[in-house]
Amino acid sequence: MIKNYLKIALRNFKVNKAFSMINVFGLSIGISAALVIFLIVHYEFSFDKFEKDNDRIYRVVIDAKFNGTEGHSTGVQAPLSNAVQNEVTGVDLTVPVMQFQGDATAKVSILNNKNAAPVTFKKQSDIIFTNPQYFELLDYKWIAGSPKTSLQNPFSVVLSESRARQYFSSLPVTDIIGKQITYNDDITATVSGIVKDLNQNTSFKATEFISYATISQTHLKDQFMMDVWNDWMAYSQLYVKLAKGIDPAKTEVQLKHLLNKYDKNANKDAANTLAFHLQPLSDIHFNKNYPAVGGRIADKSMLYGLLAIAAFLLLLGCINFINLTTALASQRAKEIGIRKTMGSSKKNLVFQFLTETFVITTIATLLSIVLAPFLLKMFSDFIPPGLHFDLLHQPAIIAFLFLLTIFVSFLSGLYPALILSGFKPVMVLKNQAVSTSVTTRNAWVRKTLTVSQFVIAQFFVIATLIVSKQINYSINSDMGFSKNGIITFDTPQDTVATRRQLLLNTINAVPEVAVASTGFFSPADEGVAFTNISYARKKDLKANVQIRWGDPNYLKVYEIKLLAGRDVEASDTMKEFIINYTYSKLLGFQTPQNALGKYLSFNGKLMPIVGVMQDFHEQSTHSVIDPLVFAGSSGSTFHIRLKPNNPDGLEWKNGISKIEKAFKEIYPEADFSYQFIDEKIANLYQSEQRTALLLKWSTGLAILISCLGLLGLVIFTSNSRTKEIGVRKVLGASVMQIISILSTDFVRLVLLAFVIAAPVAWWASYRWLRNFAYRTNIDWWVFVLSGSLMLVLALITLSIQTIKAATANPVKSLRSE
Repeated sequence: MIKNYLKIALRNFKVNKAFSMINVFGLSIGISAALVIFLIVHYEFSFDKFEKDNDRIYRVVIDAKFNGTEGHSTGVQAPLSNAVQNEVTGVDLTVPVMQFQGDATAKVSILNNKNAAPVTFKKQSDIIFTNPQYFELLDYKWIAGSPKTSLQNPFSVVLSESRARQYFSSLPVTDIIGKQITYNDDITATVSGIVKDLNQNTSFKATEFISYATISQTHLKDQFMMDVWNDWMAYSQLYVKLAKGIDPAKTEVQLKHLLNKYDKNANKDAANTLAFHLQPLSDIHFNKNYPAVGGRIADKSMLYGLLAIAAFLLLLGCINFINLTTALASQRAKEIGIRKTMGSSKKNLVFQFLTETFVITTIATLLSIVLAPFLLKMFSDFIPPGLHFDLLHQPAIIAFLFLLTIFVSFLSGLYPALILSGFKPVMVLKNQAVSTSVTTRNAWVRKTLTVSQFVIAQFFVIATLIVSKQINYSINSDMGFSKNGIITFDTPQDTVATRRQLLLNTINAVPEVAVASTGFFSPADEGVAFTNISYARKKDLKANVQIRWGDPNYLKVYEIKLLAGRDVEASDTMKEFIINYTYSKLLGFQTPQNALGKYLSFNGKLMPIVGVMQDFHEQSTHSVIDPLVFAGSSGSTFHIRLKPNNPDGLEWKNGISKIEKAFKEIYPEADFSYQFIDEKIANLYQSEQRTALLLKWSTGLAILISCLGLLGLVIFTSNSRTKEIGVRKVLGASVMQIISILSTDFVRLVLLAFVIAAPVAWWASYRWLRNFAYRTNIDWWVFVLSGSLMLVLALITLSIQTIKAATANPVKSLRSE
């Protein structure tokens, strides 16, 4: 029976090639998108699932308030791990994880041969300091050494297999044990163990493990602030594994008592608080409030958005199938009547039509496997590193495709199967296949589904236009400072201040440089730097004040205008402030001139206000402009405004090349890495740009599927009305009149879809724009452009068939009459 069903399915596929190809192509686009999105979502949600008892593993993080501003940190106080181990009950494992300061990398030197110079790796990442319990927390396979003893002693290091091969490629594993590795020229550790690489999706990326006991035996003890409770750094993290049955909330209470015991000022008032929080392991990969150093955070809202897009695209493909199958129902009426007369039950017919749907869906699924690599390139900005498409070695993909094929077959085929199997054989064989009521109902369903398709497509178009408009507004709006042709770069922490000044003098002498400065952050930056500042006449004012500093050329580089007063004087230490206009108004000054000569309290010193500058955005347009002070002091970050570039771009290229040469002469071992300020500002909207790109691709695919469905319906309509068109032409109807008759109903459906989609898209866009303190307007032309675009695309799609039908020779269509 099934064999016969398959034969019939393939026969119908050949007979209705055009409609079958439209169905296959529409479904394959939806299934391809679903496959790619499944790969992304499955990969992201597979993080840290391999650890034993992972539901009992937590990272200790900090939730704090500074002058009323909430802050979060993955870094904790260095002495916390010892305190937890000795004083907190209900904890099975206490695992501190520390990294080298700065960019968490280290210079590594390997002495493979006593007579040869050491092999040096300048900036090695994924190196941590930890204790033996780390290897109880994570299930590593040991090649050499012991998990209990390899990190017990100071100056011991365990290597992953890949790192061991990198350092000692010519040695067998057994000979690597006992070899010595030097870090940053001053810490030498002996290899005491080698483990297999995890090869799992995990937030634990370390491949080199130095014993935690090494810290207390070196200068790192002071650097890592091992005895300091009132300060911490991002490179000091702590993981715990709770005992079975222990409530995390009770452990947090113990941590609170611990903090109050060792830091009496941690919670001095309601506006300045500090608390430890246990972050579940399953939350680490997704929570953007607690980003780890060098870690990647997945955006759950983006993943859910991808799933929604996959669902919409699949739904559009299914709607095409339902529309075209029900439209063609009358052509199979006699077949169904004969089958029922010969004894086929409704159940058998439903199964037959579902089988036909399954065949088409299977063909679409096979095509989607071919299309998947191309879609992976289209969605490349959303593909996380480490994700690969390998059908033969990923059984989850095969299972997903099988289940998806069954689901889509059922969703697409059930309604048409019920309609087709419901024909009455007596009526069919009398050439009265479908009653008027059934015909009307089927037409109403097709129109509803077509409108639904175009509602989705219209929504995507409007959303894409508004998101793109906001991004363009944010990136190109006046930030309050110049951002064109300005580069920044960092210099190494240098105890010899004259070297940085020498570099600055050299750069200022470069012909392509307009002006150069050293200081702190650029005016707008990803990071924030709040500080405690008070004004004697407004002691109750608890303002979040941002701080920047730089030499007297800093404001010139960014062309920030002074509204009153003067620029700061050259100094190695902060001794005077320029405040922004927002802060001057907050302090109660009616005019900028009134603020001059007043004093602000900063770090126990009184700092005079010598100037008031114009406001500028110090963060993205998501945030309002904060009160800000600018102090005169040199820094490790260089800010350079280049002279206007020439048309071929060589002016900037030559200038940057000369700057790099000067940098290398003074810091020969450091890497020169610069960034244009306009690129840095664009990066502030990376998430929005990804959303816009996703919407553009989704819009394109939604329009394509919708237009395919529209094309299929207009082909059916024109074929079923061939004789009517012939009669109209014989009676004098023009080509334009015929096209109008065939197109009017479809155009009405597209316009109805716009009427429904417009208010929904406006509401969703309005909600999204509320995330921005400074936002673009939702202009009327966005809706006019969207509606016009969809109408034009629909007319083009309709014209493919209507013009052909309207220009056909009426003699051919009426010959049989």
